[in-house]
Amino acid sequence: MYRRFGKRVLDVVVSMVLLLLLLPVFLVAGVFVGVFLGWPVFFRQIRPGWGGRLFTLIKFRSMSSARSADGDLLPDHMRLGRVGSFLRSSSLDELPELWNVFRGQMSLVGPRPLLPRYLERYTPEQARRMEVRPGITGWAQVNGRNGLDWESRFEMDVWYVDNLSLGLDLKILAMTFFKVFQREGISAEGHATMEEFRGTAQKGKDPDSAAVRNPRRGS
Repeated sequence: MYRRFGKRVLDVVVSMVLLLLLLPVFLVAGVFVGVFLGWPVFFRQIRPGWGGRLFTLIKFRSMSSARSADGDLLPDHMRLGRVGSFLRSSSLDELPELWNVFRGQMSLVGPRPLLPRYLERYTPEQARRMEVRPGITGWAQVNGRNGLDWESRFEMDVWYVDNLSLGLDLKILAMTFFKVFQREGISAEGHATMEEFRGTAQKGKDPDSAAVRNPRRGS
């Protein structure tokens, strides 16, 4: 019952309330982004959602458009800056995704929506992460976030799909609240965010191997 109806009801109610209550935060964050990182204030990008259907993800931009003398965008870590780093570490850049939740493109809790080009790189098991709506936060996010390797993240995503429940969602939301203040796992080692996923096979790993020692950690 929760998987079919309750989860969507929770998403609509909570996202609507938060969008209203956090309006002042949206305005202040928007001003800071516009002044220090430039316009447009929002970052929009096509991402695959439930069942692989594409939608436009909305976030506050956290990087400037600074370019080299040749006109190429500078590396991510050079465009991030202090304001962008703060937005990411505090997860304030994710707040506009509440609109995606309200519209039914995302959920409060679920596997994070990744890039469309990753679709053809998933193993059949990894692709199961799209059996539910993508989320603002998820089981992998409260168990390491970008500090996890890709295989570990995907196995945790699939574990969430198989164990989805009201109790688990409430637990993840509560854990997210505390993780935001701890600011752990914001980026992968050596990267401003996370290295690109190039496919399990390309890394020479068996998708059936114990990439995740315990997908239930944090429980």
